Amino acid sequence: MTPKYAQRMAKVQPSAIGELLALGADPSIISFGGGYPDATLFPADQLDAVFHEIITAPGGAAMQYAPSNGLARLRDQVAGLMRADGVACTGDDVLILQGSQQGLDFAARMLVDPGDVIVTEDPTFLGALIAFAPSQPDYAVVPVDDEGMQTDRLEGILAAQPRVKMIYTIPDFQNPTGVTLSLERRKALIALANSHDLIVLEDTPYRHIRFAGHNLPTLKSLDTEGRVIHLGSFSKILVPGMRIGWAVANPDLLSRMGQLKVAADTQTSTLNMAAASLFLDRYDLNAHIATLRAAYAIKKEAMLDAIRRHFPQEIMATDPQGGLFTWLTFPEGFDATEFMRHVALPQARVAYVPGATFFPLTPRANHARLNYSAPSLSAIETGMAALGRALHANL
Repeated sequence: MTPKYAQRMAKVQPSAIGELLALGADPSIISFGGGYPDATLFPADQLDAVFHEIITAPGGAAMQYAPSNGLARLRDQVAGLMRADGVACTGDDVLILQGSQQGLDFAARMLVDPGDVIVTEDPTFLGALIAFAPSQPDYAVVPVDDEGMQTDRLEGILAAQPRVKMIYTIPDFQNPTGVTLSLERRKALIALANSHDLIVLEDTPYRHIRFAGHNLPTLKSLDTEGRVIHLGSFSKILVPGMRIGWAVANPDLLSRMGQLKVAADTQTSTLNMAAASLFLDRYDLNAHIATLRAAYAIKKEAMLDAIRRHFPQEIMATDPQGGLFTWLTFPEGFDATEFMRHVALPQARVAYVPGATFFPLTPRANHARLNYSAPSLSAIETGMAALGRALHANL
């Protein structure tokens, strides 16, 4: 049998790094590839108590169906988190998602027809490109520097691209580079979206993992025309396995995303929503986040220190003020994918994410993303030393 696939499947392709990351799952390999939190910091005891309580509660409400837009109590709690972060909203402005990844899919399906243009940072989050692919978009890309998306370049791109429907950005500790969009550029991005009548998709899974500098306002808090769809997540600040994310947007956009939610999965898990809500009622999320920040700050410094000591001097690494990643830039002509395949994995026994696949239009092979949140401090030192020896021998 030869299935007659829909045209949209032409852009839904296996990731080029899938094979390499599968090899990196070997327990004898030190992996810096995944965007994983530190599992030793999961609040397992508190979640054990929470799940036990909601499962054994009379009536079994946590095991029943729930409203498609999410449990009302949890939506109110998320709205409270958003208000504490400067966004005026209520529970009615919140849609609970199956992780914020689902919001990427919904936004593209809601707004983008085949051939429409999505503007992204260059590089950008690989998972977003995967989520957008079924909508068959074209891309326009904006370079990033130490202050994030170069909004002076964005203006010219928008003028030259009449089919732009949406600007996608990760303004805080961007994946993969770790850089943060400056306040001046945040204001410029909103002004450009207003003048060109565009939607901004603000993806903020790492926002609360700041361990240096000062908080900057969300794009949603700067939004005066209802253009920003804000995506948030508990995956990095609680546990990813619960798959709880959210969207905050104007009523019309949120209603349309809610319709897609019904079509996709009817609702997010009642059990997980109830557990997240009770955790927020019972325990101090901010204290838990403070623990994460302190631990990840130490790990980031350990990784950058190890890179400085072990890597060839011509290799550059970003120094993020938060989040989970640093971004490596190798000399021109270096192919991080081939090096991982033939040297890093088999010889150094180290895995990372090659950078080429993060570029929507023109892959650049001389980059890689390293995750410092998941591995232990000893694994960071051992892995960076092994990778450094391999790089010295092959550059």
